[in-house]
Amino acid sequence: MIAIIDYGVGNLFSLSSSLRFLGLETTVTAKAEDLERADRIILPGVGAFADAIEKLRRTGLVDTIRAQAAAGKPLLGICLGMQLLFDKSFEYGEHEGLGLVPGQVVPLAEKLPAGLKVPHIGWNRLEILKKEDPLFRYSGEEDYVYYVHSYYATGCDANTLAVSEYGIPVTGVVRSGSVVGTQFHPEKSGAAGLRLLRAFSEL
Repeated sequence: MIAIIDYGVGNLFSLSSSLRFLGLETTVTAKAEDLERADRIILPGVGAFADAIEKLRRTGLVDTIRAQAAAGKPLLGICLGMQLLFDKSFEYGEHEGLGLVPGQVVPLAEKLPAGLKVPHIGWNRLEILKKEDPLFRYSGEEDYVYYVHSYYATGCDANTLAVSEYGIPVTGVVRSGSVVGTQFHPEKSGAAGLRLLRAFSEL
């Protein structure tokens, strides 16, 4: 069973619908016992980092999430949920993250060539850097995925599995042990996203 964390931030319906389309048992929850009982956990997220990490702390689930990750349970962070996995974010100040993936989240606007819009919204090809990772067992070289974000992860080269080109190589997928993250939305990325979610369900 896959537990989707409900902390008031995230596109829960489309994500749970995608998992059910794949025939996967899923539950949307804010209960620690559900995360402990689950085989895998997904941390979704949209919006601002500071608001999201505060809402997540209010659920009382932060220690449970860290404990489950430390125990080796597969955990997937999506979009802002991926950014929360890092050590810190510099979105409107400096904010501490979950510290599950080394690195930090910084503004795209400071790095992009002139003429490229922020937020970065749209479809980009996923350039897989570590093809041997089982997360990509169903992925292909021409997979395109859907992004919506204004900040991205840096200082995480050793943990970066895939990038997408948007004037610069934007960190697309990261992994640290059993913890993985996608900056794009698999649940909005058509067949390519479903293939990745299927692979996650088999980790």
